[in-house]
Amino acid sequence: MVFESMKILFIGDIIGKPGRRVVRRLLPDIVCHREIDLVIANCENAAGGFGVTRNIVEELYRCNINVLTSGNHIWDKKEVEEFIEDYETLLRPANYPEGTPGKGSVLARGSSGNRIGVINLMGRVFMRPLDCPFKVAEREIEKLKDKTRVIIVDMHAEATSEKQAIGWFLDGRVSAVLGTHTHVQTADERILPGGTAYITDVGMTGPFDSVIGIRKNLILKRFLTCIPNKLDVASRDVWLKGVMIDVDENSGKSIRIERLNIELEN
Repeated sequence: MVFESMKILFIGDIIGKPGRRVVRRLLPDIVCHREIDLVIANCENAAGGFGVTRNIVEELYRCNINVLTSGNHIWDKKEVEEFIEDYETLLRPANYPEGTPGKGSVLARGSSGNRIGVINLMGRVFMRPLDCPFKVAEREIEKLKDKTRVIIVDMHAEATSEKQAIGWFLDGRVSAVLGTHTHVQTADERILPGGTAYITDVGMTGPFDSVIGIRKNLILKRFLTCIPNKLDVASRDVWLKGVMIDVDENSGKSIRIERLNIELEN
C-alpha cells in the first residue's frame, strides 16, 4: 500500500513577545527542512500572555503559520471582537454559543494544495460552561468530512480526563486530537487504535524560567498572599514546543506523531 503522507506542525500556546520571537526565528527553517505542509498554532496568549491583537495576528501569519486556534483567553483584548471575522483562519472554540463572533472550524489549504480541516474546541471541566464539546465536535466534523479526510482538533481544556475522553470519542473520526491550555507538554503522544494522533498537552512556546510563562515572583506573590496582582510574561529560557504529525492523505489516519522541543539559542 502506498501512503501519500502530509506533515502537519502544531505549535503549543505562544506566550507573549518571547514566544513570538522564537516562532519568528525558528519556524521558517523548521517548515523548510522538515517539509511541513501546514502549520497550526494556538495564539490566545500571544499578546502579553493574555489575548491577541490584530497586529500580532498579522505578525504570526508572516511567520509561516497557516491557522491560528485559541481558547478562553481569546476575548481578553476587547478589540478582537472587531476583527476576528476578518480572518478566515483565526479560530475561537466552536462550542461558544450561537451568535458569538468568529467561527470554530475552517477548511485550510496546505502548501501543496491539500485540504485540511481544523476544529477548535474548549473543555467545560473547571472552565466556562459552554456547549458540549463532544456534540459540537460531531457537528463540525459533519461540515468538513465531505471535503477532506484530514481533520485536526485543538482541544483547549483544563482537565486531563476530558482531553483523553474526547480523544477516545473521536478516535477514527479525526486525524488528531491535540490538547492545549495547561502549558506543560505531556509525554503521552501516541496513535490511538483508530488512527487518531493524540497528546494531552502540546506544551507552550515561550519562556520556561517562569511559572507557565509568567514571571515567577509574581505568581509566588499571588499564591502566598491570595491578592490579585498584574501578571507579566517572563523572558528567559525560551523554547518552541509542539508536535509534528504525519497523516495519510487518502485515509485521514495518522501514521506518526513526534514531540518537538527546540531551545532558542542567544
